[in-house]
Parts: sequence; structure tokens; C-alpha cells
Amino acid sequence: MIKTISDFKNPFFIGVAGVGMSAIAQYLQGIGKNVSGSDRYFHPDEYNKTKTQLETEGISCFLQDGSGITEKTDLVVVSTAIEDTVYEVQKAKELGITIIKRSELLSIIAKSKRTIAVAGTSGKSTTSAMLFQILLDAGWDPSVISGAGLTSIIKKGKIGNAYVGKGDWLIIEADESDGSVVQYHPEIGLLLNVDKDHQEIDELMDLFGQFKKNTTGLFVVNQNNKYSKQLSTDANQDFGFENNKSGYNATNFVQDGFQLSFQLRNQVFKMNAIGQYSVENATAAVAVLHQIGIDLETCAKSLENYEGIYRRQQILGNKNGVWVIDDYAHNPAKCAASIRACQPLSNKVIAWFQPHGYGPTRFLRKDFVDEISQALRPNDEIWMSEIFYAGGTTVKDISANDLVNDIKIKGSKSHFVEDRNNLSKELKKVLKSGDVLLLMGARDPGLEDFCKDLYENLSLD
Repeated sequence: MIKTISDFKNPFFIGVAGVGMSAIAQYLQGIGKNVSGSDRYFHPDEYNKTKTQLETEGISCFLQDGSGITEKTDLVVVSTAIEDTVYEVQKAKELGITIIKRSELLSIIAKSKRTIAVAGTSGKSTTSAMLFQILLDAGWDPSVISGAGLTSIIKKGKIGNAYVGKGDWLIIEADESDGSVVQYHPEIGLLLNVDKDHQEIDELMDLFGQFKKNTTGLFVVNQNNKYSKQLSTDANQDFGFENNKSGYNATNFVQDGFQLSFQLRNQVFKMNAIGQYSVENATAAVAVLHQIGIDLETCAKSLENYEGIYRRQQILGNKNGVWVIDDYAHNPAKCAASIRACQPLSNKVIAWFQPHGYGPTRFLRKDFVDEISQALRPNDEIWMSEIFYAGGTTVKDISANDLVNDIKIKGSKSHFVEDRNNLSKELKKVLKSGDVLLLMGARDPGLEDFCKDLYENLSLD
């Protein structure tokens, strides 16, 4: 039985290249474990960037053929995407090796530190990165296990989603999509928002309600979100945007190009970011850290130099007068917020979105249509390509084109390009200098290269 991080020495990760798995693998390697793993994206004699980065950290990487699991392996870690039929899972069972889910292992790690757990249906990675950066700049040397790469760490040649510090504090993301948010018992719980995503609102409220009960100390929520504020324990310790009920209330928000400013408790904050949600995420981080002893001036100085995270409103650059922005937005609220964040930059935003998964797209169809159509201005457009299919058994009874047609009925400009490889050719006909091109989608491992290639080769008629 694995109950503490002292109960194992040689963990093996099946699916180690995944962003959640690689973060924990790097963290464990950093605290002295002998980590190894495999992934279905590792192929013989074929370069894999993540594999190389993991090996640079000292993590042994194998093909997903069972060769990496031996008698020395004392723990096998799987993500929710790994099914029992996978050969390596079967081998681990034959050898009698303990098998646990990634989230269970993260909860064990969290018990070993003073932990800040960030929860909510949107903004977890960004807020975690802000918390980490402020704590780091304040000299507290925190650790972080994130769902996205921090630009400041990526610049050092690393994946960027994990860091092992010498301080007492650890920042983690508490994910609701698989229900694992209820496994964590953090010292500080932060709830950013509650919006329909992987589950219905009632289910989400039950999950986050348990998360609140499990939090042993400070619990901070967003007073601007109609659902999260229902779980508040004290509005004075909560955050909000132009919300006088919250103790940490952001006011005087101004966005000028790719820079924004706001005021919080008489302290002026400036950031290289866009969108109201960037302000809300920053205010959330400041609310937590100010209450554990970091002054507002230190928070402001740190956020002024905050560099962002991978594929979260990531500015790829300006090509032929068109700003191109890459974003991980994948649920209705995120897509709408991302579109709105780009609107101050141009009179015309052309957004492209690739939905992920047939089940989630079917579940959220009406919400996608309502949120996106409400966000689009008369000049704006939404383009979609076919739903990303990650494999497995599913009923393919919905198309991204169904969403496109629904949005047209709402009166907004929408277009379907089934094969995203044809997108550049089609966009060439409509893009003009001065427009903003926003690229949205998640979980498809090929999206990073697709977005970069589209930017590099972007041309106008």
C-alpha cells in the first residue's frame, strides 16, 4: 500500500509524455526518486522532444512495450486515459506491482508539503503559474506541479510544467474533469469559477463542495462567479472583479494593446496580458498570497514581469499585419472569454476552434453555440475544423459543422473547414492587415506545430 512518498523509490509512468504525467515524473525525479516511463508517442529511431527533455532530467524512457517495467519497479502510475487492457498494465499486475492513478499520486505528494490547490473549470494553469512566480520572486522558493509549461521555465530548455524548490509550499492544480479534485486535502484551497464543462453544474458543485470541506485552512473563491460564491466561507478573504463584496476587489481595469492595468487595495498592477480573466486570475493569486504574508507591492512587481504559460493566449507574433494568438481554450466559457480578450486589439477577430472529443462536443453543443455567438461582434468570425478524435470507442454522431450551422442560425459569421490543413488557404481569402487571428483547441498533441506552421506560412490575398 502506497500512502506516502517514502513508500516507493522506482516509479514507472505509463503515458509519461502527457502534460499531467510528465509534471509529476519530473517532480519525483527532482526529489530523488528513480523515475522511468513509456508513451505511445515514443517510436524507435524517431525524435521526440518531450522524450529528450525527460531524459535530460534523468528520467529513463521506453517504448510502450513493457520493457521498462521490471522486478525493481515498485509503483506503476497511470492516467485516466490508460485502460486496463494496455499490455504494460497487465505486466504490472502479473508482477504484483502497485498501480495507482496520476491524481492519487498527486494527492500523496500534496500531503508532503504545505499545498495550495487551485481548482475551477477555467484558469487553473495560469493562476498556478502566477502563484509560483510571485512566491519565487518573494524568495520563498516554492515547488509547482502544473498542467501547462511556464514560459520562464521553458526558456531554460525544460518542459516547464514542474519545478522543485527548497521552500515549504507546493502549488498544484485540482482537476474536476475526472472527479479527482475531491482527493486533495490542501492547506489552502482556491476556487476560480464553476462553469459547465465536463459535468453538469450540480455535479460540479458537489465536487467543489467536497474540495472546500477537505481544505484544512484558507479557502478563497471568486465572488464574481454565481456558483463559486455560493461556496464562500468569508467574502473578506475572496476575490472579485468590480465586486465590492470581495475583500480583494480589482477595479479600474484598462487594456491597452497587449498590456493591462488594474487596481487592488490601492496598489496599481500592470501586466503583459489581455482580457478580464487575466485580471481575475491575477487577483486570485494575490488574494491568496497576501493573506499568507506577501505584501501587495511585491506581488505587483512580480506580475509586471510575469511571462505567461504555454498555449494560454500565447502571442505567436505579427505576420503581414495580422496578430496571431494561440490559446488552449476548449470549453464554452473559455472560448468566449478568449474571443472577448482579443477584441480590444482589432475591429475584427477571426477565431478558429477545433473541438475535442465527440462526447464532450455533444454534451456542450448548445453551450458552445450560445457562448460563442454571444461573444462575436458583427465583424467577427468563427471557423471550425472537425472534432479531434483521440481514439477509443465512441459514437461519431456529431460534427463541428453542426455547431457552425447552429451559430449561423444565431446570426453570427461561422465557417467549416473539415480538414484543418486547408485552413490557411481558406483564411487567406478573408484575412486583412489589422485583423487578429485566434487559434483555439486542446489536448491534440499536434496543435502546437499546426499553429506555429500556420503562423509561419500565413499570407494574405
